Amino acid sequence: MDQVTATLLAERAIERLIVDYAAYNDAGDWDAVAALYLPDGRMSRPTAPDVFITGRDEILAAFRARPRRVTRHIVANIRVTVSGDTASATSQILLFTAPGAPPLVGSYHDRLALTENGWRFAERAGHLDFPPA
Repeated sequence: MDQVTATLLAERAIERLIVDYAAYNDAGDWDAVAALYLPDGRMSRPTAPDVFITGRDEILAAFRARPRRVTRHIVANIRVTVSGDTASATSQILLFTAPGAPPLVGSYHDRLALTENGWRFAERAGHLDFPPA
């Protein structure tokens, strides 16, 4: 496979990973969300950008500890840069939460690594682009 094709396939796989993250999150499938991280991966939520949760098990526990809610994440403007077996990505997110919470607009900055199971998040750092007043 030539380098251009390999890069395009990696970019598409990472785009799918980011979209799957939103879909699993909306479905409340916390095991699937946590499985998208490396064992020592880390994340920060857009609402708490300076608070990192480190380790797949800790990420899973953090999601399980959240109160149940109905959400819909809209993901846009995904940009991926691949460099061999690592990559970086940025994306914007629009979050709707029921009942009645105002929508939130945020961004993610991701670092990723290629594993035997495909691309996984090494770090997923979120922040709100328009914090609530």
